[in-house]
Amino acid sequence: MNPVTRGIRNAFRNGIRTASIMIILGLSIGLSLTMLVANKAVSNKIASVKSALGTTISISPAGFTPGSQANNALTTTELRKVSSVAHVSKLVETLTDRLPTTGSSMPSFGPAGASDSPSSTTSLTSPVKLNASGGGDGPHLFINGGGGGSLPTNFSLPISFLGSTDPSQINGSSLSIKSGKTISATKDTNNALISSDMASKNNLSVGSTFTAYDTTLTVAGIFTSSIQGVNDTVILSLPALQRLSGQTGTVTSAVATVDSLDNLKSATTAVTSALGSSADVQSSQEQADNTVQPLNSVKRISLFSLLGAVIAGAIIILLTMVMVVRERRREIGVVKAIGASNARIMSEFMIEALTLTIAGAIIGLVIGVVAGQPVTKLLVDSSNSSSDSSITGPGPGARSIQINSARGGGFARTFTNNSAVRGISTIKAQIGWGILLDGFGAAVLIAVLGSALASGMIAKVRPSEVLRSE
Repeated sequence: MNPVTRGIRNAFRNGIRTASIMIILGLSIGLSLTMLVANKAVSNKIASVKSALGTTISISPAGFTPGSQANNALTTTELRKVSSVAHVSKLVETLTDRLPTTGSSMPSFGPAGASDSPSSTTSLTSPVKLNASGGGDGPHLFINGGGGGSLPTNFSLPISFLGSTDPSQINGSSLSIKSGKTISATKDTNNALISSDMASKNNLSVGSTFTAYDTTLTVAGIFTSSIQGVNDTVILSLPALQRLSGQTGTVTSAVATVDSLDNLKSATTAVTSALGSSADVQSSQEQADNTVQPLNSVKRISLFSLLGAVIAGAIIILLTMVMVVRERRREIGVVKAIGASNARIMSEFMIEALTLTIAGAIIGLVIGVVAGQPVTKLLVDSSNSSSDSSITGPGPGARSIQINSARGGGFARTFTNNSAVRGISTIKAQIGWGILLDGFGAAVLIAVLGSALASGMIAKVRPSEVLRSE
């Protein structure tokens, strides 16, 4: 009888012991596969987050915050240094401004009789509806300033103007041109892009005109966006808005794209050094790291659990084979005495261990397939609960608009949405053939590790000593 056949038959010599070993190994291998599934799912999610956020560098004027009247703006001259930094493949510069609607009264922020007198207005009316009473689930309006204030009956939310060197996107989200065409990013023209809501609100179409900064502007294209907060934004080329707003060479923010995630850290350091104290530089890698921090802990837990399960399975096989070798010591001695080599006997025991392990692996694969997704979700939810509990404020979906006095009688608005401030809520564990093969490979590894020491004991068995003891 060849070693393979004999090893397989030996694995089932004792039915009760075989069943017990299969169940214990099945649980161990099942845990290994479950942790492998969780580890791969989390690793894929981390890679996805970092690939989406991890290759950009945000640049803003030092100390500048939205709504602040102090604006130490950057300049296009300063930002040329960023374009020359190694590994920076793209630089998007933007300038933002706001204009009140012509004829719209401004809220009072100071003593009675005080008012803002904007130097420029626009004929556009904002499509954004405000809930000034503060009730309901819609956007809420809060008025800041000394002594408070109230909204006039003919108040209209100011219109945002964005000058950009990349008018195809806004706030990192790509725009979809519904009608017309996009505008040139570098030409100083009076062409503009408006949202479909803005066009409907003001009865505009492609080719229509409106006024802003005492200038007639033409609608070149109408866009749609997944970001609702940009519906009242007019997009111009950067040179055009710089000219119209009287801010020649001024930039309020910029985003640099790095060619590779591996080069992000060095590029961020180089950009910070190039701009010095005039700018605040933040790598999106930091945002990605903060986002995936809960997942990193899940990844570590799953990795340690995977290693522990593999080691436990190896120990089970080791103890089993040591026990089997001790039980069959006389049999081993007799077989050696009639001419069997150590290699042949050791191969029989390794086949026996492999048979038991594969039988346990079948049980373990079933456990892993069934438990992979629930265990992954449980680990992620437990990790996210601590970070999510620190979020305070209105419930999910609540939004607010904060209005402060700003340049030229316009307004600075801050949109907040708690539904966007949350941890990674769901991760889908995908169990494919690759993971199943990895799990089977782990089972073979368990069998090899567990039978290695036992094979060494077989080599030490001497036929003369065994037969003499009998």
